[in-house]
Amino acid sequence: MPVSTVPPFMGTIRAANPEGHDAAVFGAPHGTPYPEIDNAIHRGAPDAFRRALAVDAEWLDHWDFDLGGPLLRHGQKVCDLGNLKTRPSNGAHNRALIEQTTRQILEAGAVPIMFGGDGSVPIPFIAAYSEQPAIVILQIDAHIDWRQERRGEAMGFSSTMRRASEHDHVWRIVQAGARGIGSAREPELRDALAWGAHIVTAREIHHKGVMEVLRHIPEECDCVISFDCDALDAAEMPAVAYPTPGGLTYTQVTELIAGVAAKARIAGFCMVEFVPLRDRSKIAAFTAARIAANVVGQIRQRGT
Repeated sequence: MPVSTVPPFMGTIRAANPEGHDAAVFGAPHGTPYPEIDNAIHRGAPDAFRRALAVDAEWLDHWDFDLGGPLLRHGQKVCDLGNLKTRPSNGAHNRALIEQTTRQILEAGAVPIMFGGDGSVPIPFIAAYSEQPAIVILQIDAHIDWRQERRGEAMGFSSTMRRASEHDHVWRIVQAGARGIGSAREPELRDALAWGAHIVTAREIHHKGVMEVLRHIPEECDCVISFDCDALDAAEMPAVAYPTPGGLTYTQVTELIAGVAAKARIAGFCMVEFVPLRDRSKIAAFTAARIAANVVGQIRQRGT
């Protein structure tokens, strides 16, 4: 696998394969494009996250107050595989490469951590779990992504959870943070609810707390977290394609991650929809990267 020329993600080491590691980070700069929509605005996100925490990587033995100890306090071995050689206009190639890489990480007994890329890259990421124990998906996102197709494309970023729902190995979907207007219409919402998706809006989380989401996460399940950067409020995360007011806070998102880790096992994490060109201060990349660092710090293996 190719290795990125930028520093590896905080707390990780460069590696050509995931063997012997507890978790493996990789970048997927491109997913499945829509006709006349250029998803290339997200392609620099994986390296933006790596650069954001380059300095913090020197302080891995320092106390992290988000985690209650150093980042790698459980002795995890985490590697960074670099960025996949995805192509801007070749969705089929990108999906195959993402699924193959995710399967390789899972077969090595490691937890995949993927940095996208547009919001379609979780489709092959989730598909790769077909030979693993059944998973629960926690999608943290401003949108529910249940379109059957959009512009004639069924594998794009508006269809991520619809495609996930079609897999036998996905037995529950919990969706947190929905707000404002997205691509979903009333029929898509009805389909999501009819399938059994548990949708908790951003407003409900603000009023009732993150336990309103966590109560839908079963004890001791394998949970894959799909995080869309636009789940965060526009004040904290302006570097997205469609900033929307009323979103979640950094603290709420990290509480969700810690809550999942406390009652279940984080079996995978993907982070998508970041737009580096809209992050002039670089604070948004730091915020997103710190969320990923929280995931790294919360990972535990089966049976621990």
